[in-house]
Amino acid sequence: MRLTLLTALTMIAFAANSVINRAALADGAIGPASFAVLRLGSGAVVLFIILWLQGAVKGGVWIRPRLDAVLGLALYAIGFSFAYSVLQAGLGALLLFGMVQITMFAGAIVQGNSPKPLQWVGAAIGLSGLAYVLNPSTSGIDLRGAALMIAAGFGWGIYSLAGQKVEQALVATAASFICAVPIAVIVWGLTGSETVSHKGIALACFSGGVTSALGYILWFYVLPRLQTGTAAVAQLTVPLIAMAGGMVFLGEVWTLDFTIASALVLGGIGLSVWAGQRD
Repeated sequence: MRLTLLTALTMIAFAANSVINRAALADGAIGPASFAVLRLGSGAVVLFIILWLQGAVKGGVWIRPRLDAVLGLALYAIGFSFAYSVLQAGLGALLLFGMVQITMFAGAIVQGNSPKPLQWVGAAIGLSGLAYVLNPSTSGIDLRGAALMIAAGFGWGIYSLAGQKVEQALVATAASFICAVPIAVIVWGLTGSETVSHKGIALACFSGGVTSALGYILWFYVLPRLQTGTAAVAQLTVPLIAMAGGMVFLGEVWTLDFTIASALVLGGIGLSVWAGQRD
């Protein structure tokens, strides 16, 4: 029961990032570049403090950050923020999650893993769902925002693939956050002046320090205790939670198009995950 509650809390934290980011940008409380800088910066600070309290910093426990992890995290955070200037919380989360899973599926193939026939079928169904979402005549989606979120999903997929190769997940995450901040600052400098309010700063820092940094720490705690299939299926709930949060806190509307796209994307991914876990 405790593990179930912690897993649910982790998924809520992941979904909350979408709702918080959209809430901060929808009413102009902060610009997307400023949000990304503050989110990464506050996450880096919280992660560093936790490592310091654990004695990892004093003890010299540190690692060189992986370049692919740093670039992937920066692309995710920046694309995520800019995409939510125009996308609804649930729709953005669905695009993000679908692209992350496709990227990791492709990464597994590149690494030499041979997918089973049903995994290919599941991936194809998931791709058809993304194609449905990306058709403006059906969903009315902003293609620029969709492209930015797809880029963010690709970045998170690369970051996740890099994370599979590290032994000290918390240390590696802190290093990636710290090194991604300068990249976000450069983008912020290139975008020109943005509106930054106290509300926007608070939301960005909460997203970085709590729902991102602490959310990832919680995920690292529950992940080794979950079966691989269970962990993957649990993540299927994130877009749905984000959509529910958007309805409650942002007045977003659950649409038939979102229902169809969710069934295709999440159903396809679920089938692929299930097929991969079969003996």
